Amino acid sequence: MSAVFNPTQTLAQLQEIVGSRHVLTKDQDTRLYRQGRRFGEGKVFAVVSPGSLWEQWQVLQVAIAADCIVLMQAANTGLTGGSTPFGDDYDRPIILMSTRRLQVIHVINEGEQVLCLAGATLDALEKQLAPYNREPHSVIGSSCIGASVLGGVCNNSGGALVRRGPAYTELALYAQVDEQGQLQLVNHLGIELGECPEDILNNLEHKNFTPNQIINDASRHASDQRYAHDVTQVDADTPARFNADPSRLFEASGSAGKVCVFAVRLDSFEKLASQVFYIGSNQQDDLTAIRRFLLTELARLPIAGEYVHRTAYDIGAEYGKDTFLFIEKFGTAKVPAAFAFKDKVDGVLSKWGMAGLSDKVLQMVSKLMPMHLPKRMNQFRDRYEHHLILRVEDQDAAQVEAFLSDYFKPETTTISQSRQLGDYFHCTAEEGRKAFLHRFAIAGAAIRYRDTHKSEVEDIVALDIALARNDRDWLESLPAELEEAIIHKLYYGHFLCHVFHQDYIVKKGVDPMAMEHAMWKLLDQRGAEYPAEHNVGHLYLAKPALKQHYQKLDPCNCFNVGIGQTSKLKHWR
Repeated sequence: MSAVFNPTQTLAQLQEIVGSRHVLTKDQDTRLYRQGRRFGEGKVFAVVSPGSLWEQWQVLQVAIAADCIVLMQAANTGLTGGSTPFGDDYDRPIILMSTRRLQVIHVINEGEQVLCLAGATLDALEKQLAPYNREPHSVIGSSCIGASVLGGVCNNSGGALVRRGPAYTELALYAQVDEQGQLQLVNHLGIELGECPEDILNNLEHKNFTPNQIINDASRHASDQRYAHDVTQVDADTPARFNADPSRLFEASGSAGKVCVFAVRLDSFEKLASQVFYIGSNQQDDLTAIRRFLLTELARLPIAGEYVHRTAYDIGAEYGKDTFLFIEKFGTAKVPAAFAFKDKVDGVLSKWGMAGLSDKVLQMVSKLMPMHLPKRMNQFRDRYEHHLILRVEDQDAAQVEAFLSDYFKPETTTISQSRQLGDYFHCTAEEGRKAFLHRFAIAGAAIRYRDTHKSEVEDIVALDIALARNDRDWLESLPAELEEAIIHKLYYGHFLCHVFHQDYIVKKGVDPMAMEHAMWKLLDQRGAEYPAEHNVGHLYLAKPALKQHYQKLDPCNCFNVGIGQTSKLKHWR
């Protein structure tokens, strides 16, 4: 490796590989890449966007030879700063490699599996699998905001779809730097692609291989094989899934950018005809009883079950409205471009001392738009504190309806009195679609609230937690001193696996980090794991098993250094 970093030479080499327009160095141009959507930012030497896998390899060679830190980034949709720099205390320059131009997807094995290059998005994968009547690992949530396939795998994220669990594969093509500082390309895709990096990468990208060169090894899996069983163990005193689960850390899976991933091989899933039920209650015990029935007595596992608290419903309805309407009008594929345009506008406005103006304008415009949520959903909002959006297969709908009808039927009270406590309705196709879209628009609503109330709000404390499967007290009770520091609490999440997102909008003058640490202590007392499905980023502390995974993958500490509050120094000093 170079003893002295030569910025002029390194920049020239990068420009020669990818072209000058794909090497960004000015702060205004790199802003979109070096700032997290909710958390984290820092400086970079350059943002480089390769246009092929061979260019990706060449850029990586230049970065390692120049003794630079390599920060891999796909869609930059994370919430914990896991694919952006953080602070200015790095011991080497950072080259951020954006894979947004590498969106090739190959369908193999008659649609039962796919090969996704580094920048492939969930939205594009969903569309490419549609003719096969199959789906990717995730089709809601992340796919609504343009997230990448590899981002999910590298962070063990996902899990909204109950049968599929966290994004996971044991079949990947990646590069790592060994203990001697040598760059190595590792082909564990299970496809014969050649011997040298140039052949391997070009053959993969251009699909220069035959079905006979695809090895289907039963010992290596392209999806989580045990989650469907784990989630049904409703009396277990441990979470069903969480980001740092040692049993789900395997090479690229859970790597969090500690290797340079070129492609992954993943299973696809049969697309099933389904129906949606909307459930409301004023007692958390009702939802617990329904959850236990669905996971232990239903003939087949539900497809999805999403929880929304009334406050989250309200904040999402008002401050996530434009996101909801944009996706309805233009589809999920246009969301990344919209975010990129808004970021450029925000960059200019910040220079003019008008930070937050775009959010205020968008919020004013959205208020003029007609009500976007179905009437029956809004009626349930008025009547019930807790909401559960449930999707099941067509063939299970009758059993679910029979259970819900019996569960909420009046006994010694009148119907009107009984239904003050809880009720349900069987959604139309439009109601079901809008219910799930609203749930996922909520995720960004707290950010909009913060950015339009800067005089009142210090920041957001966002927790992503996994509770024990047998935890019946899933709705927390906070100490008075924490309650007093909070303006709004937004609770929502993947209820059937007991993974919750808890966003706290805190008052001006409150130290968000101190509050977060206080929250962690409470979660530790409850036996919760966190983060549950997002990268630890620079927000959370990597637990020992996760840190060991990072050190094994990246012994010289060249990639995404400092992740999980680990060392930012070379060789993990």
